[in-house]
Amino acid sequence: MNSTAKLAGLRWWIVALLFGAAVLNYVDRQTLSALAPTIQQDLAMDDRAYANVVNIFLVAYTIAYLVSGRIADRMGTRASMVLFVAWWSVANMLTAAAQGVRSLGAFRFALGLGEAGVWPAASKAVSEWFPARERALAIGFYTMGATMGATVAPYLVIPLATYAYSETMPAVANWLGQGTGWRLAFILTGSLGLVWLVPWLLLYRQPQQSKLISPAELQLLEESAAAENPADSIKTNAWTWKQVFLFRGTWLLLLGRLITDPVWYFYQFWFPKYLSADRHLSQEQLKITWIIYAAAGAGSLLGGWVSGQIVKRGVAPAASRLWVMLGCACAMPLSPLIAQVTGLSLAMTFTVCTVCASLAWLINISSLVVDVVPRHSLGTVFSVVATGSTIGGIAMNMIVATMVSGPSSRPAGFLDQAVNALLGPVLELVQGHGYAQWFLVMAFLHPLAWILLKAGGVHRLAAPKILIP
Repeated sequence: MNSTAKLAGLRWWIVALLFGAAVLNYVDRQTLSALAPTIQQDLAMDDRAYANVVNIFLVAYTIAYLVSGRIADRMGTRASMVLFVAWWSVANMLTAAAQGVRSLGAFRFALGLGEAGVWPAASKAVSEWFPARERALAIGFYTMGATMGATVAPYLVIPLATYAYSETMPAVANWLGQGTGWRLAFILTGSLGLVWLVPWLLLYRQPQQSKLISPAELQLLEESAAAENPADSIKTNAWTWKQVFLFRGTWLLLLGRLITDPVWYFYQFWFPKYLSADRHLSQEQLKITWIIYAAAGAGSLLGGWVSGQIVKRGVAPAASRLWVMLGCACAMPLSPLIAQVTGLSLAMTFTVCTVCASLAWLINISSLVVDVVPRHSLGTVFSVVATGSTIGGIAMNMIVATMVSGPSSRPAGFLDQAVNALLGPVLELVQGHGYAQWFLVMAFLHPLAWILLKAGGVHRLAAPKILIP
């Protein structure tokens, strides 16, 4: 391609790369949960040990979230994305060397340090390359990559884990030893992230610096930025940490994600185990979870599209997100039916509905961050808000593990002790009651969060209306 050639709709090429990064992010993340029964057997892990490994990942994720947004703001979208993707890809490959709970936890900790950064960096890319009316759809599209990664992960890694290597590839079996299949799965899926770096480095620049953007697209982005927030072009200094934490929207959105993101984490980390334990599905039959992640992808796109259509009708972007989120909250009381119905098909139908609503909600609360925060500090605020997600996920993991396992016969680790100090009475209340109780809890989380956001006036933190170019 010569220096004068242009790519029509370059912003959609950019979001396609973000989609690819999200696919790889979730393939690497879901490899563990898709193969959990096999890995637990090979490494002699019970459900509490599995929960601790997942929580180690989320602790690292939380730590990384606090700093990765600032890194993205300082390094820029292009360089920071290279750092994050390369880091997590190598960490995922190293997971193949795990020999027990501690080493597995260490490698998953390293994975979490890298994986968190893709989301604030991707949000910055959307703010740089998309007008307000398209942002929710763009976020929905690349978030659908996450659900697509979760969808395809079982089909990629389960065949690798169950293949008879000792009979057909003895050299590989001798090299990797016990658990050859799942170890090879981590190596192959991790290496794909390093391949992704090549097109990213070739294509991504700031719109004003890109030689591939057409004049019409550049004009669209410049007019949109000027119409949406003229003051942003005057004030270019990033917020200090004090300003970030004094901003009311930071706390409202953080609490919103802390309350609701545990639902999506549950479907990522525990739903396959629920199907195995309560619905008695085999490792091979767990491929059915592709339906759940496909529904999540549909919810991502639908939530973004509906929100964009409301914006086109002249409604302020932040207000449009809340309207969509209200509809999502009204669908979540279907959750208890998942555990109550007897047939698997009907249970999966209710699951599809709640997962679709959960992801449509997630797209719009993520878009709210972009709507109400100045571009120069977006990565930092997004990261702080997202820590609520991982804290909620950690609490969910310990609660669900207590629900399904009952009292532990092993000495409490530091994570158990920390969570028990905060949630001890809650854990005693739910101990040994099984998955059904968690499905009941999920019915109330989104309605509660919507009331909090609405009463807190998060939609009034942005300009009431923007011009639609």
